[in-house]
Amino acid sequence: MRRIAAVLAAGVLLMTSGCGSGPSDLAATAKDTPAPLTAPLTVTTTSGTLRGTASGSVRKFLGVRYAQPPTGDGRWSPPRPLPAPAHSTRGATPVDATKPGARCPQTAGAPTHLPGSTDEDCLFVNVTTPRDLRPGERLPVLVWWHGGGLTSGSGNDYGPERIVTRGRVVVVTVNYRLGAFGYLGLPGLKGSGSFGFADQIAAARWAKENARAFGGDPGNLTVFGESAGGMSACALLTSPEARGLMDKVVIMSGSCLVTWPAGTLYPKSPAQDPYIPLAQVRTLGAKAAQRLGCRGADTLSCMRRKPVAELLKLDVDVANRIAYGASPLPADPAQSLRTGGFARIPVLAGGTRDEARSFVAALLHEDPRAVTAANYPGLIRTSFGSHAPAVAARYPLKDYPSPGVAWATVVTDATWACPTLTAQRALAAHTRVYGYEFADPHAPNVLGVTVPSVPLGAGHAGDLPYLFDLGGRNLLTTPEQRTLATRMIDYLTTFARNGRPTAPNGPDAPRATPSSSTALRLAPGRLGPVNLSEEHHCPFWERVGRR
Repeated sequence: MRRIAAVLAAGVLLMTSGCGSGPSDLAATAKDTPAPLTAPLTVTTTSGTLRGTASGSVRKFLGVRYAQPPTGDGRWSPPRPLPAPAHSTRGATPVDATKPGARCPQTAGAPTHLPGSTDEDCLFVNVTTPRDLRPGERLPVLVWWHGGGLTSGSGNDYGPERIVTRGRVVVVTVNYRLGAFGYLGLPGLKGSGSFGFADQIAAARWAKENARAFGGDPGNLTVFGESAGGMSACALLTSPEARGLMDKVVIMSGSCLVTWPAGTLYPKSPAQDPYIPLAQVRTLGAKAAQRLGCRGADTLSCMRRKPVAELLKLDVDVANRIAYGASPLPADPAQSLRTGGFARIPVLAGGTRDEARSFVAALLHEDPRAVTAANYPGLIRTSFGSHAPAVAARYPLKDYPSPGVAWATVVTDATWACPTLTAQRALAAHTRVYGYEFADPHAPNVLGVTVPSVPLGAGHAGDLPYLFDLGGRNLLTTPEQRTLATRMIDYLTTFARNGRPTAPNGPDAPRATPSSSTALRLAPGRLGPVNLSEEHHCPFWERVGRR
């Protein structure tokens, strides 16, 4: 599972590769507005008086605490509020906010080359704003939850300068607890399986409470996330603790209804969903604790005494899903979506056309025999049981350039694209929803590996370089890609501003209905409608279901 979790963090790995282009050329041209004022580099927040830095057209406040360090007894406790700061006293020394805080504990991510960390003092946000503020201006606030399979990644890896500059918004990127530190459960432990999710909520609440300090509008906050961050953002819609917190949500490659039949994440993987019942996560956690020699009444204390490095060795399957069954997530988000139990706020949701190619390419990079013409029928049987003949007939090997591409297409359609469309329809029955699909066939290779038999196409995380500089680099290499990125930033930030994704030089995103299949295709020179149901054979998958 670690190798797949690494793929889920693929959007940030090229930070060590030396690839990428020069500075962004996507800065917006200012319109005729009141003369801007240079925004101050010292601001007063609930985290103290912060001293930030300026870079180009933006201000940055980096490594800002939003909760107390989750160390000692704070390990496996809900995020604890910061003490009230004694700020703004004359002569007080501002808090240095010019460097990012530590990444949350995680292993170094082969093959993605993400740096590891053993530092539990990691609950920080980074705030980026325009360098100029116009009199009376209140900017939309966007809070970013990174992907990484809930086991890796950091808000530090995502540079939002292009989003901030072109869209005139405030972007807050978040670090939250990961793996065993964020999602372990134990019998009787309050918050089991949801400490990282609670961190995400706490960071969004911090952004709302401090929006005005950065020129933001506390009444216009959008949470957006990708992959595990998208699944968290979808869960947020269903959390009672989040009601009234956010005004809009953007879900990227992470629907509440994404699901993986057996063998579709990697060979021999069990069937699983992004969310797990509380009782199950506690059982898994108790067994993991016993393997580490912790049992009985002293289990929690024993586990809190364990060094970080030892806990990082726990099987990632023990703690890589959000638990439901108690606060902050009382019900299964998938069921809540189906029954209408979610916040009635605008949603922008979608994914990439070739999601599973990233996973299959990573798999074949490690084991070229994992998907072959000989074992393709067996992979289908493992995942789809009695429906295997129908699946094989719908996706015959002869229709694809390689067995890897064939299998990736099956997995994309069955586990990502069609569940995402179903989720959009369910949301659209109760609120305003807009769907999209990223479809650049030559997106940057964020995976960092090349498997000739499985071109990545518009694979999982391939859309991230169009919004962010990853690891400090703009990875877009062609004018067509930069133009597409401009449009994508326009759609994102207009949605954050008023709940309707539009672009000055592009078509409006179609609004979803409970029966529609049309979404906005995002590809160089091909902005326009796409029928997701036809493209991904969704009527077929509705009939097949799962065994």
